[in-house]
Amino acid sequence: MPIALCPRPRPRPDPAPARFTGGRGHALLAALLACTATAAPAFAQSGRSVHPDPPRSVRAAARTTPIVLDGRLDEAAWRAAQPAMDFTQSQPDEGRPATQRTEVRFLYDDEAIWIGARMYDELGAAGIRTRLVRRDREADSDLLSIIFDTYHDHLGRTQFTINPSGVKGDALGPGNAVADPSWDPVWEAATAIDSLGWVAELRIPLSQLRFPRDSLQTWGLQIVRFASRLNERSHWAFWRLNESGGPARYGHLDGLALAASPRRAEVLPYVVARTSHLQPADPNDPFHEDNAGDYRVGADLKVLLTSNLTLDATINPDFGQVEVDPAVVNLTAFETFFEEKRPFFVEGAGVFGFGGFSCFFCSNVSSLNLFYSRRIGRPPQGASLAYDAGDYADVPENTTILGAAKVTGRTAGGWTIGIMDAVTRREHADVARGADQFRLPVEPATNYFVGRVKRDLRDGAMTVGGIVTSVYRDVDDLALAERLTRHAESFGVDLDAWWGERAYRLMVRAAVSQVTGEAAAIRRVQESSARYFQRPDRDRGSNGLFSSAYDTAATALRGYGLYARLAKDAGNWLWETAVNLRSPGFEVNDLAFLSRADYVWMSANVLRQFTTPTRYYRELVLLAGGQQQLNFSGDLTDRQLHAYAGVKLHNYWEISGFYIHQPSTLEDDWTRGGPLVRGAGGWFAQLQVSSDARKAVVLGTFPSISRNEEGALDHSLGLDVTIRPAPNISISLSPSYSHSESSAQYVTAVDDATAAGFFGRRYVFSDLLQKSLSMDTRLNITFTPTLSLELFAQPLIASGRFTNFKEYVAPRRLEKSVYGRAQGTIRAEGTGENREYVVDPDGAGPAQEFRFSDPDFNLRSLRGNAVLRWEYRPGSTLYLVWTQSRSDTAPFGDLDFARDRQALFRAKPDNIFLLKVSYWLGL
Repeated sequence: MPIALCPRPRPRPDPAPARFTGGRGHALLAALLACTATAAPAFAQSGRSVHPDPPRSVRAAARTTPIVLDGRLDEAAWRAAQPAMDFTQSQPDEGRPATQRTEVRFLYDDEAIWIGARMYDELGAAGIRTRLVRRDREADSDLLSIIFDTYHDHLGRTQFTINPSGVKGDALGPGNAVADPSWDPVWEAATAIDSLGWVAELRIPLSQLRFPRDSLQTWGLQIVRFASRLNERSHWAFWRLNESGGPARYGHLDGLALAASPRRAEVLPYVVARTSHLQPADPNDPFHEDNAGDYRVGADLKVLLTSNLTLDATINPDFGQVEVDPAVVNLTAFETFFEEKRPFFVEGAGVFGFGGFSCFFCSNVSSLNLFYSRRIGRPPQGASLAYDAGDYADVPENTTILGAAKVTGRTAGGWTIGIMDAVTRREHADVARGADQFRLPVEPATNYFVGRVKRDLRDGAMTVGGIVTSVYRDVDDLALAERLTRHAESFGVDLDAWWGERAYRLMVRAAVSQVTGEAAAIRRVQESSARYFQRPDRDRGSNGLFSSAYDTAATALRGYGLYARLAKDAGNWLWETAVNLRSPGFEVNDLAFLSRADYVWMSANVLRQFTTPTRYYRELVLLAGGQQQLNFSGDLTDRQLHAYAGVKLHNYWEISGFYIHQPSTLEDDWTRGGPLVRGAGGWFAQLQVSSDARKAVVLGTFPSISRNEEGALDHSLGLDVTIRPAPNISISLSPSYSHSESSAQYVTAVDDATAAGFFGRRYVFSDLLQKSLSMDTRLNITFTPTLSLELFAQPLIASGRFTNFKEYVAPRRLEKSVYGRAQGTIRAEGTGENREYVVDPDGAGPAQEFRFSDPDFNLRSLRGNAVLRWEYRPGSTLYLVWTQSRSDTAPFGDLDFARDRQALFRAKPDNIFLLKVSYWLGL
């Protein structure tokens, strides 16, 4: 579940870094569509508005003579096919004829679709720019993309991409689902560069495609060519940059006399051998092994149930080839969000997507998502029970997935369907206490279910859909029953509608949730950082159909969520208004990612885009808007005004920047279950600069600065450097440095009956100076289109210095009182990891002293892996993986690069080596 947000000038408990994503006709608006959780699919209205201009068409011919895939269009069959020609530029000269001629021909037989494409270049072979990269990676070279709307519903995308070096890319988006690049069908291609330009021949088996059973068919068709030397993108079916496009504007591929797609089964068995070499641990730990090895076997299965529905199943899956998650420093009460990278769950994920969120500019807001697949196979949630029960514990790293299956597809009647079910094993931990050893359950056997349907209406101008999720845990241990819910269900409906030649759009998503279990488990949910029902100054609420009151005896929690957006998404002037809310009892974290509930968020933006080049720029975007948020008690917890400007220059450099102003607002989560306090207002600004992405060296930078009204200053500088010393080698370096100051960092809370204003507890805050230095490093070497080596490493050094320990003078106030200055006394005792602070909050008064550990920290971390990937035959892959991690902590509190770097490389590493071989069988 993508969560898009902008950094704020005061600390916020948000789980993801600032980012700007999106997808539209031109680059600047794509960069600006900041919170697009799912790319906006293209829809059309019935009648003439499906194709505002008469659609282009090209006719496929039956293949009657043999074809050899060799990158040469010299067979007679190609000459019998009508070519798709006369492309139009979308960049750099929008609306003008393409400067380079392109001809694409289509053939078919009982087994496959054949595509023959000739890309002429006026400089011949000298004009072609190509690179070798891994499949589905950005090639930054000449490209040809063929996109089919196989059901001709003006919604779907089945995309095949090829470059002059034979690098393949593919993506599938049935119905209005987001096109998924993890889809890897088995197809063949051959390319050649010659004196006229370059040639591509493709053979796509019908078994890899989904289409109706009509004897004579028309498919939607788009062809896109990119000529890197000229930075020229040309389209066979053209629409302007300020118009809504997509499948509704595609041309037609006529004349396809196809039988029903062949029934096929694909089996992908695998075997994995793994060895681990871990740093020495406590010699008394009976469970630690410095060196260990194991192996496992499993299989993936794909079966075409009908011409439209596909069954995917996995048995005992292994994801050892997946790139490691980056290290993070999280000082909030909120979970860190990591993207899904496991192939089984990534492929086809768009079909299960719900809660799609879109905005031109917004911050600190999330989509109404009901499915986050990383919940399946998560680390055992009862691990702390094992660590607390003895001196040593051996806890599984992740919960074992016994098996998972999903059915996805699109029916001829316009239904997009996705059903998934997964079962995870009951997990135990071995625990040692003194001379005794025993086992404790740390995760119950669990079943996860997701069902998703969508139906398109009015020729794709409207879609309606629904989703159901369910989690059932077979909890037979009292300790786990008091921590985990037994049942968790959610149900959602969504609506998307377009009108006015698809310039206007209405998005509505609504959902309800329910979790049930033992009273202790439900109390933990009520007291979680998502809602803090126990807050003493909170409205008492009620527990009718939907829960909003704190009830320690409750065995169920129910809530609802809503997101609605009305917008004008096409034209030179754009606007949007949106509302997003979660009731206090809304809870979906058992199978989704929810950082908080209990809020009503609203926003509005106006945007002006200039897509016609002038002497000063190629494209220009200007935006202004604002947003605010209240909790269900009516407390204002967020408000901001913002402005954005972005420009693409004639040399293809892009420059953008934004400014956010925020007044002081109340904070209902900073005391982590205590009463509201007030956060300081402030401002935030960021600049982003990037150079021409086609060059051998590509540079980008994104400095930012913010300041709040209490004087806390943040500033950061990041660089993105991509170096391509050879057509098959890419080096990416992303160093970043951040300096962050907080005037209200939560430290701890202690009971004190004399703190009447805060309901008998003292909430300790501090100033915090946090620094971090990191550099994401990637080296990609592609030897052939099917053999590649990828290396990733992330060194991270971070420090935090806590000073001026303090407490708020009263709830809902901004003023604070520093210990040892304005009130009481504070002293330090001990050194190093044993250092503590002792606080007497009122000096000679009746309050008792309390103490807490010095929270200063230094973190040094290095994570990385190397993956050699070889597709030794179509669909069959060998992985050789080396993963290393090392880390070290210290309580210095300051960042000393020389000292921390030396400590990082002195830390002993954990090394894991893995060999995985899979073999594709098409039955």
